[in-house]
Amino acid sequence: MPRLVTYNVHRCVGVDRRLDVDRVVAVIAELEPDVVCLQELDVGRARTGHVDQAQSIADKLAMAVRFHPAMRVEAELYGDAILTPHPERLVRAGPLPTLPNVPGLEPRGALWAQIDMGAATVNVINTHLGLVPREQRLQTAALAGRDWLGSDLCVGPTILCGDFNATSMTRPYRTLCGTGLEDAQRKLGVRPSVKTFPSAYPAIRIDHAFVSREIRVTGAHAPFSPLARMASDHLPLAFDFEVDG
Repeated sequence: MPRLVTYNVHRCVGVDRRLDVDRVVAVIAELEPDVVCLQELDVGRARTGHVDQAQSIADKLAMAVRFHPAMRVEAELYGDAILTPHPERLVRAGPLPTLPNVPGLEPRGALWAQIDMGAATVNVINTHLGLVPREQRLQTAALAGRDWLGSDLCVGPTILCGDFNATSMTRPYRTLCGTGLEDAQRKLGVRPSVKTFPSAYPAIRIDHAFVSREIRVTGAHAPFSPLARMASDHLPLAFDFEVDG
């Protein structure tokens, strides 16, 4: 049964402020995922030792990687990635809109791959939304539009996941639920919901997976081991699923 993990790795700097890529790899490896969607990766940045974190994590997990730099500072990159050991192909990677004339907002983007899982091909879209509600509304509208979920290429089994910086009480969350996708936790009927932030004492649910009708969710959990609680300020969120039809 396939498993998808979405995980904000906080540039592999843990809550103890220690940079440790191997610790993040160990957290992911324990989950034995088929697809890994990562947010907040540094690639070639001085602050994290010029390491290509996306490629390093993929190599250690024996997976292929697709990386999208939401932010570029000369040769330094920062963004999101999709990792998998299964055959895959990149469909789209690009920026999401932001608010004009508002200083200090971090650029955001999304990444879309089609992954072959046995008899089914699954669209997987990974994203990391901004912190400002008005910005989030622009970004979710874009994700719901013709470049992403509304694309002619986005047919059949689809999973949209990532760090949305928004709870289930917000308008951006409702926008995504209005695209024909369903919150994976609600589809499964998880009670209480699985929360991932902050990792030491997870109190809120801002990491989500939204799935199409072809995706049957069979399990959801977030590991609460000492390692997972320390490796990042988020816990990873794991979903088990089957593809109907």
